[in-house]
Amino acid sequence: MRSLLLAAASGLALAACSQPADTSSDAGAASSTDTQAAQQMQDASMTDQAEATNPLIAEWDGPFGGVPAFDQMELSDLRDALEIGMDRSRAEIEAIANNPDAPTFENTIVAMERTGDALDRVFVYYGIWSSNMSSPEFREIQREMAPVLSAFSSEITQNEALFERIRYVYEGEEMATLRPDQQRLVQLTYDSFARNGATLEGAEAERYAAIQSRLAELHTRFANNVLADEENYVTYLNDDQLSGLPESFVTAAANLAAQRDHEGEYAVLNTRSSMDPFLTYSDERDLREEVWRTYYNRGDNGDEYDNNAIIAEILQLRDERVGLLGYDNYAQWRLENRMAGNPENALELMETVWPAAIARVEEEVAQMQALADERGDDITIEPWDYRYYMEKVRQAEYDLNSEEVKQYFNIENLREAMFYVSGELFGFAFEEITDGSVPVFHPDVRVWEVTDNESGDHIGLWYLDPYARQGKRSGAWATSYRGHTTFDGEETVLSSNNSNFIQGAPGEPVLISFDDATTFFHEMGHALHALSSNVAYPSLNGGVRDYTEFQSQLLERWVLTEPVIENYLRHAETGEPMPDDLVARIRAASTFNQGFATTEYLASALVDMYFHTADPEGIDPDAFERETLERLGMPDELPMRHRTPHFGHIFSGEGYSAGYYGYMWADVLTSDAAEAFAEAPGGFYDAEVAERMVQYLFAPRNSIDPAEAYRQFRGRDATVEPLMRDRGFPVPGEEGEGE
Repeated sequence: MRSLLLAAASGLALAACSQPADTSSDAGAASSTDTQAAQQMQDASMTDQAEATNPLIAEWDGPFGGVPAFDQMELSDLRDALEIGMDRSRAEIEAIANNPDAPTFENTIVAMERTGDALDRVFVYYGIWSSNMSSPEFREIQREMAPVLSAFSSEITQNEALFERIRYVYEGEEMATLRPDQQRLVQLTYDSFARNGATLEGAEAERYAAIQSRLAELHTRFANNVLADEENYVTYLNDDQLSGLPESFVTAAANLAAQRDHEGEYAVLNTRSSMDPFLTYSDERDLREEVWRTYYNRGDNGDEYDNNAIIAEILQLRDERVGLLGYDNYAQWRLENRMAGNPENALELMETVWPAAIARVEEEVAQMQALADERGDDITIEPWDYRYYMEKVRQAEYDLNSEEVKQYFNIENLREAMFYVSGELFGFAFEEITDGSVPVFHPDVRVWEVTDNESGDHIGLWYLDPYARQGKRSGAWATSYRGHTTFDGEETVLSSNNSNFIQGAPGEPVLISFDDATTFFHEMGHALHALSSNVAYPSLNGGVRDYTEFQSQLLERWVLTEPVIENYLRHAETGEPMPDDLVARIRAASTFNQGFATTEYLASALVDMYFHTADPEGIDPDAFERETLERLGMPDELPMRHRTPHFGHIFSGEGYSAGYYGYMWADVLTSDAAEAFAEAPGGFYDAEVAERMVQYLFAPRNSIDPAEAYRQFRGRDATVEPLMRDRGFPVPGEEGEGE
């Protein structure tokens, strides 16, 4: 059932329709009925056979409470598995909805927690094909099934008998007798239905379902268009175009080109992990502009993969849908159950930070322009110059060369550093599984067992898929194949981290930037959040969007802690730990480039919020983006982090829509919580603060209100001042701070 509820809440789909039996009584009906009965028996037999042989629907077996059969994945099984999973879920839901007994927490809410297991298993494989191993064949299935799945989701949320039972428990006397986590489960279940069309009737309910179906199609098309542009636009270089590029990048680019039948050339992929270092180091300004434009024009090339018309329709449909529920705009609906509460609070935070961010950009551009003039480069700083000249400024101001720093960030060592931090703070131990007992979906994927480092008790498994490849979506993300529960016997966690590091030649170490190392720790924070769970019910493993990034952002703070530096940040060739003077230079530069980093992010977050509070009638997304940035005073020298036509966070689904601000909301909590560690006797490894962190911020997941959880950890609400200090911005009311 959790897939159904999450799908309804996020706009991702779930679905299918069943036709009623023919009950006509005209002449010849008897023979027709006999034929139908025989056909139904045959269909049932075929379904049973399909269930028995389809590995995507089968219960997981093997060690550790069962693991996904990734070695048996066949795309030809997917359609049938989805249909079977939906049929099973439909039958489970109908049994609850039609239960003749009075509704109770146990026979309604808990019963719903037991539904959907088969479909959940199918969606684990579906997610792998969608994110890690996409192909044209899968995208066709995805396109075909999106509206079917959406219709199924609507069928569940608009089941009147089911919702009446949920409402009965929610409003009934039993509610007061439940444990706090059980009360929250009832609240979340009720909200997931009431906020997603359960209260609608007749034509409005039909229209709501139709909108959901169309949005599912559009979200899928949007994501696949972006992926097509990432795959179709590759910039190939020759030997004369490598000036300034580090040897590690050149080696990786040669390997990528060879994989694409371009032996002797060098490939710059149309992904951030490839674009970013190229723009940072390449001396070829014309090529920097070409790569920059290729990347930032994804989904905006006026061809079959252009996303502008899709965006306009998505915005109009979202607005119409929440209007049916009585909301003024989409953002008002989206933020109602988030920490921010409403768009005004989210905008207030962003608009507090924005002036300081663009003021810092002005300072950074002046520094870069002065350096370019001093070098006699005869240029005016453009967006494709920002990273390049900021790197030159970094070297000049802080004697800090990103390539020098990269020599100490080997992903193998960083992974071990993450294990060390996990052991110190969470009491986890990691041991790699190398006997083949846990199947993987690609040779790059490795698996570790996670145990309690004192008792030895099994906690879960951690999968790592670190490298970029064709068919894998760009960026970095975490996901869980199974969450922790205890309500029906203990279920342990299957967690996964996914990155897009560029794999070098065989045997060569994979060295990454400091920013990428921070992201690696960030995603591990999501995994630790899942592995720490102590919740009883599946739905409580979910999260509140402007809170769920907090735990992962907090873990970034351990990258430059002393034990990590001393034991894991070792030079790729000499094996020596990072020297004190280099550490000091990195720390001195901690607020360096914050104008760029904060502004590119905030621009995307603000445009997202303005899109979802505006009247979308007749909207031109390209013009709206341009006019909004002009009104905000967006500096010309840099773009939004995610331009609208490829802003997958908000248009390939609804997880972050009107919610991209959540990273900064979470960063307020992060900065405040980091100060709690910094002020503790044991610093970032203080046992008492770490225990509170796990107890209140990680283990409860969504079983308690996030604001209350944070107050239990910190003793008060978070404040914005630590965030401003972290970024080196002036702190309101603190004269001279941040200068």
